[in-house]
Amino acid sequence: MSASPLPERLNAASVFVDAHLKEGRGPKAAILCGDDVVTYDDLACGVNRVGNLLKSLGLRMEERVALILPDCPAWAFAFFGAMKIGSVAVALNTMLLPKDYEYLLSDSRARAVFIHASMLDHIEPIRARLKHLEHVLVVGGSAPGCLCFEEAVRAMSPCLEAADTSKDDMAFWLYSSGTTGFPKGAVHLHHDMIVAADAYARNTIGLRESDVSFSVAKLFFAYGLGNGLYFPLRMGATTVLLPERPTPDRVFATLDRYQPTVFYSVPTSYAALLHVADKQGRTSLGRVRMCVSAGENLPKHLYEKWLERFGVEIYDGIGSTEILHIFISNRPGAVRPGSTGQVVQGFEAKIVDERGQEVPPRHVGTLLIRGDSTAACYWNKHEASKHTFLGDWINTHDKFLVDEDGFFWYAGRTDDMMKVSGQAVWPAEVESILQEHPAVLESGVIGTADPDGLIKPVAYVVLKDGAPAGPDLARELQEFVKKKTAPHKYPRAVVFVEALPKTATGKIQRFKLRELAAEQTPLHHPPRRE
Repeated sequence: MSASPLPERLNAASVFVDAHLKEGRGPKAAILCGDDVVTYDDLACGVNRVGNLLKSLGLRMEERVALILPDCPAWAFAFFGAMKIGSVAVALNTMLLPKDYEYLLSDSRARAVFIHASMLDHIEPIRARLKHLEHVLVVGGSAPGCLCFEEAVRAMSPCLEAADTSKDDMAFWLYSSGTTGFPKGAVHLHHDMIVAADAYARNTIGLRESDVSFSVAKLFFAYGLGNGLYFPLRMGATTVLLPERPTPDRVFATLDRYQPTVFYSVPTSYAALLHVADKQGRTSLGRVRMCVSAGENLPKHLYEKWLERFGVEIYDGIGSTEILHIFISNRPGAVRPGSTGQVVQGFEAKIVDERGQEVPPRHVGTLLIRGDSTAACYWNKHEASKHTFLGDWINTHDKFLVDEDGFFWYAGRTDDMMKVSGQAVWPAEVESILQEHPAVLESGVIGTADPDGLIKPVAYVVLKDGAPAGPDLARELQEFVKKKTAPHKYPRAVVFVEALPKTATGKIQRFKLRELAAEQTPLHHPPRRE
């Protein structure tokens, strides 16, 4: 892998924020959020004021600054403000419990946290135990013992010189979303966002300066951070931020109000949007010219239904917190429905067996990726780092096969595969088939031991509105799968649930389904709605 052509001395805030003022974009809208229009001039002032505020509080280079905020302009100010002074921004999931924040704030040793007033009750019970946290800056309100963000930044200078950082200095951390348990802090460097934006946004999907982007995925995880912030900022474009939960009605309302041209979402959300559009008879996405999907594999039928209804392609891809954004993707003029696409320029991929040897085309193996946006390591997780970061390569722990044309096809996570009657079964295949049934909104498939101790597939199914849960539908779904794949792959039990446990990115948390299965032993009971 050739060395990065970026200069040795580099501060990401200068690239994504300050550069636009020099290039004459100061009056242009950078962020649209509710009734707020934040120009590039406003963005630069906000970032500088936050940087000066942090310096006034004694924050130094490499010290961590946590963000527990909804998607809003203050998020961008805090993220790049911390980075501009050489501190490290730590973006945290806004949907966690106090015990989770206790771990994350302690693990990162954050000295300051920006938190929305509505989230204060999530850290107040644990604040006395956070021995590294010194400053709590409240956005959208005030509280005893805390600084009011709006008042504090208003008193700061809008001028700030960027810290003399290296392209390889720590810039921000993102914690893994926890599909298999405890999150790990991926340490990203100042050059990583530039590499990812140029490789994917600019050179793969062709994002333009004239585009307006809107992402259902939130800023606190890797996919949403690129979509909703540094991709459009790299291009000098405009982003739309939605602070609230992205329900289908809110998403459609946002598309109607702001008329974005590029829409990013996840398969779960695409399915929910289609369901609502079917009921409402909606066939328009306004000015959207392309859609992007990641987070989980996008089933072929879901792509086809979306294209048929709205006339806009979805470019499915795969990325990760560790690699920062998408590294394999479909793209304009090269879409193969059901596949994850081809390697993004600037990255390399290989599929290996258990011994680390490359496998031939159409053989399933573990996907390894090499690229310069990859995190340096997991913070304070030496053994986990050694297991994932393999020199220049990173083990994605995803199973794939690649066809003769270089298109990659997802098979599942390394620990998802189950052996049924001595044969491999990948949950993703069964879930994709189930989702083709008109009554099914989504499903999660795991392996569960039957009364004889043998592993059999079990499907947890979320139904569309009005579909009748019960034994008859369960049997119908089992037969539906049998007709479309090998007989040993059909679910031996179907459990109807209101929702599937997921990460913030929309990935199914199978370990939680396994815990649920252990409690309910579904193979011993008739299907039922939870």
